[in-house]
Amino acid sequence: MAPFDIGWVRVANPQAFIETGQIIAVEIYTFGLWTLNLSRIVAVMDAAHRFGFVYSTTPMHVETGQEKFLIEFDPATGNVWYELEAVSRPRHPLVQLGFPIARALQHRFARDSHRRMRQAVVCCQLLDVTCDTIIR
Repeated sequence: MAPFDIGWVRVANPQAFIETGQIIAVEIYTFGLWTLNLSRIVAVMDAAHRFGFVYSTTPMHVETGQEKFLIEFDPATGNVWYELEAVSRPRHPLVQLGFPIARALQHRFARDSHRRMRQAVVCCQLLDVTCDTIIR
């Protein structure tokens, strides 16, 4: 799960399969504390050059909503697209109180996640490996 490998956000169960119904545990480091947030994969997109998933938060998440991660590779041009889409609102009272901070952290995650994905694509190009390998 490359988009989550960014230091202050990490998947706590990286061995989890990306399949419908799977619980994904994400640890987030903020203000000197790690929090654990659980989400359930509700949809998987899996085609020859397109892979992604959508997860919905569970009651064991500080927010309520959904997030979509989609990677698409065009073998004709070598272009890679990474789409991250989130719709959420605070669930936990502390997140409700710190709403502007929560939104800032979401924007930080989006930036860091896209940066991480660009690094993965450049790595594939340097190793002369098809970008299909980062899709799965």
